[in-house]
Amino acid sequence: MSEQSPQDKQAQLRERELIKRRSKARHLAVQAVYQWQLAATDTADLLAQFHEDEGMDKADGEYFDGLVRACIGDPDRLKGVYADYLDRPEVQLDPVERAILMVAAHELQEHLEVPWRVVLDEAVSLARRFGAEDSHRFINAVLDKASAELRKLERGAGR
Repeated sequence: MSEQSPQDKQAQLRERELIKRRSKARHLAVQAVYQWQLAATDTADLLAQFHEDEGMDKADGEYFDGLVRACIGDPDRLKGVYADYLDRPEVQLDPVERAILMVAAHELQEHLEVPWRVVLDEAVSLARRFGAEDSHRFINAVLDKASAELRKLERGAGR
């Protein structure tokens, strides 16, 4: 077995750090979108508030901004990504579930560099943490169907 070069090790460390920072950005983006739904906070004020948060230093701030701006900027487009896969009217969704679905729908649609399984795993993890008792199952079912449509080629390659 050959040893990795120092450059390869550094690249792996940078990749792991990026994964952690993006995970934290998703976590904060779900919280921001949730807050926006409840208080209709101005986008600039909301972003500024979250950038002052102590946890933002562990997040990919640029990725966070993009997620939040996409969710707040065009929520109807994102709702259209998952609406056909809901088991109830979209207006009956819990705000936590809606925030998670919006962030994940944006990633599935616009961030093809993020594997679909990562998007689902992160969304399910957030639902376990912030959602109601079985919301993680609901989130998984909806996003699994949405990803089958949005990421046909990627999902087909994994089989």
